Amino acid sequence: MTIHYYLTVFPTEGLIASQLGPEDFGSYMATGSKKGTAEHLIFIEVSGEFGSYFDWDYARQNCVPHSDGRPKHSKYLAVYRALENTPLDKLGAMYLTTRDGRSVKLEKSAYKEPEHPAEFHLYQELCPVYPLVVSKLNAGNFAKHLTSDSNKVFVPQIVFADLKLFNVDDPEHTGNIGTLYSRNIQHLKGCIAQLRTSSDKQNKTLDRTHVESFGFQHIGKAIYVANSKETVVYNMLSMDELQRDHFPWAKSANIL
Repeated sequence: MTIHYYLTVFPTEGLIASQLGPEDFGSYMATGSKKGTAEHLIFIEVSGEFGSYFDWDYARQNCVPHSDGRPKHSKYLAVYRALENTPLDKLGAMYLTTRDGRSVKLEKSAYKEPEHPAEFHLYQELCPVYPLVVSKLNAGNFAKHLTSDSNKVFVPQIVFADLKLFNVDDPEHTGNIGTLYSRNIQHLKGCIAQLRTSSDKQNKTLDRTHVESFGFQHIGKAIYVANSKETVVYNMLSMDELQRDHFPWAKSANIL
């Protein structure tokens, strides 16, 4: 059986070998082999084998079928620094899996600077750190800021999502963005006000633990994976695409 390699980036980080295809792997990881387990997750298919950080020989020797012929569901190769040690050119498609085990596939593409950048952005960092940040920076510049070793504090590689943000100048007519801001709406408005009045401040941490409340319905345009040299993009599917081709997943993800 073929060995697949999956980089999990939410809710935990790891590199996992499996004989399951992506959809079956997502279902297994979300719901487990026993009733009662349920968590949503994000993982990326990886083209192995590369570098020396991961023990590929261990994977080949241990990711083998069970004695009754059933495929090996998972064999962990790392739970620490897995993202950091996976080159961006080895990343394939990303999968968003709901708590009931449904997955939707997002294709990787190169990052392009936006033609009409917004004044403010809301970013949820997903791996390996987790702050919720209000920023003046577009996604490419935000990624460079987080991963540049010229900063006192940085990470070598990062996964983050841009989140839906209400119209800060006309919040009552911004449309339905769910209950994402119900807990800290005044704090968010305060952070935006501070960024507007400060010429030298580009980012403001809104919440250090918000990742526990993160859901796929909160994602705006995309999820990004980046280091100091490159940013790749996993664009979120449009509402039309979700309604037409992925309705059960979108319902499970509380998008429709």
